[in-house]
Amino acid sequence: RQDEIGTPYCITVDFDTENDGCVTVRDRDTMQQERVSLAELKEYLKKRIYIY
Repeated sequence: RQDEIGTPYCITVDFDTENDGCVTVRDRDTMQQERVSLAELKEYLKKRIYIY
């Protein structure tokens, strides 16, 4: 759904987020998914969004 509207990254908060403090980030172009700590999320996205 997110790729249809052009969002480069989709962030999913799931049941595991409460336990491990991580979210799943999916790249629209590669469909690659990665678990990222909430504490590191801002820097993670800053490093990737500059290309847009």
